[in-house]
Amino acid sequence: MTNPLYDAYAVLHKVYGGGAYLKQALADTPVEPAERARTVKLCYGVLENDRYLDFCIRSFAPKNPKLPVRILLKIALYMLLFLDKPRYMVADNAVSLVKKMGKGGAAGFVNAFLRAFDADKVQLPAGEEGLAIRCSWPDFAVRRVAEEYGGEAEEILRPRPARTFVRFRDERAERAYRAEERGERTPFPLVWSFASFRRDEGYDRGEYTFQSVGSVAICAAVDPCGQLLDACAAPGGKSVLLSAKCASVTACELHPHRAALIESYCARMGVSNVRVLCRDSSVFDPAFAGAFDAVLVDVPCSGSGVAGENPDIKLFRKAEDIPALAAVQRALLSNCARYVRPGGQLYYSTCSIFGEENDGSVRHFLESHADFTALPLDSPLPARRTRFGLQFLPHISMGAGFYVAKMRKEKG
Repeated sequence: MTNPLYDAYAVLHKVYGGGAYLKQALADTPVEPAERARTVKLCYGVLENDRYLDFCIRSFAPKNPKLPVRILLKIALYMLLFLDKPRYMVADNAVSLVKKMGKGGAAGFVNAFLRAFDADKVQLPAGEEGLAIRCSWPDFAVRRVAEEYGGEAEEILRPRPARTFVRFRDERAERAYRAEERGERTPFPLVWSFASFRRDEGYDRGEYTFQSVGSVAICAAVDPCGQLLDACAAPGGKSVLLSAKCASVTACELHPHRAALIESYCARMGVSNVRVLCRDSSVFDPAFAGAFDAVLVDVPCSGSGVAGENPDIKLFRKAEDIPALAAVQRALLSNCARYVRPGGQLYYSTCSIFGEENDGSVRHFLESHADFTALPLDSPLPARRTRFGLQFLPHISMGAGFYVAKMRKEKG
């Protein structure tokens, strides 16, 4: 029988030791199919609770263990604290693995640590520091969220059980997968939330796709139109969904391999009115000037609203990233605004909960573009109305932390 910690260790060592993104590390690590669900759960769980697990280790270890042992202890602690696995089983497997790793000298320490660990004796600091450890976010992020959302900060930041959002092609597929019995309905047609959903051949036939409820909410905010530009389109979910209510969609992506992802997505879902172009949307293209009825600028951002789906964000994101990202966002928005025809719509979206990237970027744009006006928005998914748009938040929006604003280019 495979050691239950082994595959998770192999993946997480690439993240902690090599700086790999979790999804890429999972894709690059051979994992037995029968073990994959468990490995994914362990890897996501450890990263979602990384800072808390680190604090637990420091609370009971006389000195900070070296990285391989620290990773192993995080996996073991996650199994004890969050999965309620028997202590003897976790300790035995951890000791066995540390020996196989060629670090037998640490076996006694690992065994003693896991048998002595007592979560009731872990004393967290008070205030924002304690909140940051408990929710496993960087200090700067906790300060920002506390300043912007006050007493809701912990609800916004706390880890949540993983959910999978599935958008079915039609009602026939929805019935075939027994969505009514197995899932939770979202406010959007054909979109469901599942505690678990195993991908099968129906995915390859285009009977369904995976798309977050926040992404669907952004598409729902876009009005039907003739020519739409999706300026930062990869991996293609928004372009495909919007193709159903726009005559044609031009999907732009900077990197060739990601542009290929959009083409593959369109082919799988049977969409033929999306044109994929590999280009930098921050560089002006005279051929696009005033050519589109609507432009969606879904900018690169901190990803702070989707840390549940990408928990490595909490590990790698730094305070200095936010102003740098905001500068990129504003450059993209300013350039793509030139592609909107008079009377057309400009949509700006992120998967961030930080105001600097959201209303802050829109305010900066409107102050220098008097020919654009912010328009009110509504959504069937619960959200907070901000000065310029809608802020979806994890604790009220089915786990989604997204933002969208709508602006009109005035005629004349």
